[in-house]
Amino acid sequence: MSIACPKCTFAMPDDAAYCPGCGRSMRPVERATGTVGALPENIAGALAYFLIPAIVFLLVEPYSRNRFVRFHSFQCIAVYAAAAIVGAVLRILAFTVFFIPLLGPLVVGLVSMIVGLGWFVLWVVLVVKALQGEMFKLPVAGDFAERQAGAA
Repeated sequence: MSIACPKCTFAMPDDAAYCPGCGRSMRPVERATGTVGALPENIAGALAYFLIPAIVFLLVEPYSRNRFVRFHSFQCIAVYAAAAIVGAVLRILAFTVFFIPLLGPLVVGLVSMIVGLGWFVLWVVLVVKALQGEMFKLPVAGDFAERQAGAA
């Protein structure tokens, strides 16, 4: 069974998230519009991507009951944990490669810059999506965050 995109009339399966013809989202995006405590939900969700507010939001009462804020707080903690693990593995690998004359330090520096830039871009995307009021879910960290946010 297939459906047609209302914009470009491209036929696609029922479970398609986006139209392959025009890129239009086929599922409505739920946006956070309320307030929690003294902050709008989207601002609290974006602040959750700074690690300390994420921990505070999980401990302080009005924020700890809000599913949107809990989701972003748990996703932040999971992303920071993944970054720490990836950083530790890269440091071990960098230590072994660093001793290759001339090429070793160059490779270590280049990989460090690329990985650091990648984490920064990911963090900016998460903050912007939270500011837009979306529950943007990363593959593994988002699943963890969704389970934890629903367990409130």
